Amino acid sequence: MLHRMPITAILKDGRDKPVRTGHPWIFSGAIASWTGTPATGSPVDVLAHDRTWLGRGLASPQGNLAIRVYTRDEAQPLDAPFFARQLDAAIAWRAQVVQPAEPDTDAFRLCFSESDGLSGLVVDRYADHANLHLNTSLLLPHLPALREVLSARGLKTSVQFDADSFTKEGGAPPPATLDRDPETPITIRESGFAYQVDLHAGQKTGFYLDQRVNRRRVAAYARDRRCLSAYCYTGGFETHLARAGASRITGLDRSEPAIEQARANLALNPGGTPVDYQVADVPDTLRKYRDNRTDFDLIVLDPPKFVHNQGQLEKGLRAYKDINRLAMKLLTPGGILATFSCSGWVKTDEFLKALGWAATDAGREVQILEHLTQPPDHPVLLSFPESDYLCGLILRVV
Repeated sequence: MLHRMPITAILKDGRDKPVRTGHPWIFSGAIASWTGTPATGSPVDVLAHDRTWLGRGLASPQGNLAIRVYTRDEAQPLDAPFFARQLDAAIAWRAQVVQPAEPDTDAFRLCFSESDGLSGLVVDRYADHANLHLNTSLLLPHLPALREVLSARGLKTSVQFDADSFTKEGGAPPPATLDRDPETPITIRESGFAYQVDLHAGQKTGFYLDQRVNRRRVAAYARDRRCLSAYCYTGGFETHLARAGASRITGLDRSEPAIEQARANLALNPGGTPVDYQVADVPDTLRKYRDNRTDFDLIVLDPPKFVHNQGQLEKGLRAYKDINRLAMKLLTPGGILATFSCSGWVKTDEFLKALGWAATDAGREVQILEHLTQPPDHPVLLSFPESDYLCGLILRVV
């Protein structure tokens, strides 16, 4: 019987430190040579320049991100039971940390990709549904096992693919058709509020689950304040502001379907302050408010990702500075600004510098009241700083 020799990737001298410290990505430029002929999805052993074994991953040799490392255990094969156990462990952790603390919430993240040892996979729970998002084709062979883990916990499953990532890997394209849960939109509960979520047409996997805790924190400042929620999407912040006693609320987003859904979500949660929803370009509208001397007592800025790669960093920081400068000018003395960046390329210190320049240009003194970040179901892996992507601050503008 013939035994197939394992495929190995030998790293260049001095390029092994990130892998030794736990980073799961290996780029093509770090690889000195391959032994064997890897195909997309092939298991590959990663060796240092001195042939020290470092880990085992799956290969995408035609892509810039050439290997995703999944285990540091030399005896562990990368088979379907392994990936199923990883996902099961991630779900079990959420059952300990999220559900006991938030019994009135049934929508949160079950698996956060690299932070849970499953590079390229995000799984979000929406009531009795689970939405899997794959940004790698490497896990396609193990998708049935992953879905079985979720089904065993009573969750219906749907799958999304990042087609651009599949193309860059040089492997198989995303399947043209796949069994999807037809029940959409569905209704979820977050902090006691009801929201409708379209699992197939919404941003991310359907809803901004990472702002769950931050919505509650911002609402704590809303009583008797005139509020503006910019880039409001489907209304997560406004439902909280409305119940917290805001005196007036305006919601802005350029997406008409998002505004329609925001209105529907507000209707699901009656009894609070009405919201004036407007389909509008946020920077243009902020400038009009400035020119018309319209002011607010509390502003939420929760924009989409401005920076998708290193080359966009400078432009993105200017965009953050611009909208925050305008918001600071619109706030009454002592007003509250809750501002966020979900761009992983923008680190906290860079975001703070942009806010500092915004305050200088606006001619306002600004105090930091709270630092906000992603909730515990979106854990940050110390060896993978890319997982630290959501930066938020609650500021008092005097």
